[in-house]
Amino acid sequence: MNVIYPSDYFDNSKVDEMFKAEYYSAQESGLSCLLLSTQHVSNGKYKFSKGFELDAPVIWRGWMLKSDEYKSLSDAVTQNGGNMLVSLEDYLSSHHITGWYKSCEKYTPETIFLKENDDFDKVTNQLKWPAYFVKDHVKSLTTSRGSIAINAEEIRDIIESIKKFRGDIEGGVNLRKVEDIIKTSERRYFSVQNNVYSSDNIVPDVVVEIAQHISSPFFSIDMAENASGELRLIEIGDGQVSDTKEWEVDKFIQIFLNMH
Repeated sequence: MNVIYPSDYFDNSKVDEMFKAEYYSAQESGLSCLLLSTQHVSNGKYKFSKGFELDAPVIWRGWMLKSDEYKSLSDAVTQNGGNMLVSLEDYLSSHHITGWYKSCEKYTPETIFLKENDDFDKVTNQLKWPAYFVKDHVKSLTTSRGSIAINAEEIRDIIESIKKFRGDIEGGVNLRKVEDIIKTSERRYFSVQNNVYSSDNIVPDVVVEIAQHISSPFFSIDMAENASGELRLIEIGDGQVSDTKEWEVDKFIQIFLNMH
């Protein structure tokens, strides 16, 4: 397995601080680790710290990439003799909620997909949900304001805040019905080539069931309990851009070693 990490912006021989612990753990475990020069990428160029190990798939472990950014990275990897484990199509199928919602509808809160300029007063009058969780195709608002709205005006405010803090709305606006979720119960699972892993070696049957609906070879599954004790799917994410959450870094790296 070849794993690409982003470099420090000012020193492309060092890994970006955010990924330091994982990078060193991956290196020590014997995985082929490469640094991608962050400064070069900002100028539209792709410079890797070394060549790829042939006949071993390539994954990215870094920040979230938009569709065109992922395509550019994937093309650069191919031009340098590598082969991405996750295709652009598979990346978007788990990174964007529109890629997984329909196949996982029964496991996750009800969601409607809208455009930024839709009439939210009309929509809320029709839905009449007690509260709305507002996000784009990828992320919600992570500031102290949070992403929960109770009316159209608050929905518009959250959309403006997402644009302010993240630059734009990616894909479109999603309104998710707020369920009585116990936030502290949230757990992240990773699926790698049809095997599902957890931080504590316990994988509930429903998580395995959900994983069978997703075509990507590497993705994350976030689950949480509701007030009735039922496990609900919070979201699917691309595994390459999902942080490790409650996982110990060495345990996370182990899932790639299992592929050998």
